[in-house]
Amino acid sequence: MNKQRLAVAAWVALALGLGGCAAPPTAGTAADIGLSPWALQSGAAPVATVPPTQTEWRHLTFPGKTATQFGYARKDGRDAVAVRAVASVSMLRRSVRIEPAALGSVRFSWRVPELIAGSDLGLREADDSPVRIVLVFEGDRSRFSPRDQMLSELARAVTGEELPYATLMYVWCNRREPGTVITSSRTGRIRKLVVESGATSLDRWLDYERDIRADYLKAFGEPPGALVGIGLMSDSDNTRSTTNAWYGPLRFGRGTP
Repeated sequence: MNKQRLAVAAWVALALGLGGCAAPPTAGTAADIGLSPWALQSGAAPVATVPPTQTEWRHLTFPGKTATQFGYARKDGRDAVAVRAVASVSMLRRSVRIEPAALGSVRFSWRVPELIAGSDLGLREADDSPVRIVLVFEGDRSRFSPRDQMLSELARAVTGEELPYATLMYVWCNRREPGTVITSSRTGRIRKLVVESGATSLDRWLDYERDIRADYLKAFGEPPGALVGIGLMSDSDNTRSTTNAWYGPLRFGRGTP
């Protein structure tokens, strides 16, 4: 496979890996997380029609990319997932299903010792982040732009699966203000919402509770569909750098129908 096709395949796999319908992920070094205290405290209702082995926390790696290291750890008395990215990208993911009427809040925490020098989440060539919380949603694909329709067709040709309808990421940005929405340079179906910015809160645990419906509406300008996938992603492949971080458990609160 030539470099251009390998790059396309890697990106398509990454985009598809955010969704709950992707092909079974490659087993990685995160096998100890599945039965850890962190996993028992994390997640949401799994998809009833999907085998339990596909609704567990799994390590998803991408073709042509070095994988980020994930593992269970105790950090400052907390159950956590420890990550180390060395010019790498991969994801810890799980399939879930929360219908739109039941969407409420998501609570998460992370600890980042230092930012990635040179990272810029608005630039394709520097789009790295020490921490990302990833939420994936269903939706009406007839609303795709011509570009996104083309990408979805490419995804189906390369992997057999379509591009997820919408992906919302909570991120830590080097310089943009919290509340900023960054649209992916590759597709408008991936949008990043800045919840932390700059270096003032480094090297300590930070806890968040976000209104999923409100954040999705702000990012995409429409009400959300069903939540079908969740994930953790730390990446440093574009800047060829090294980053470390810790994630606390993910917890979902139910909304009022």
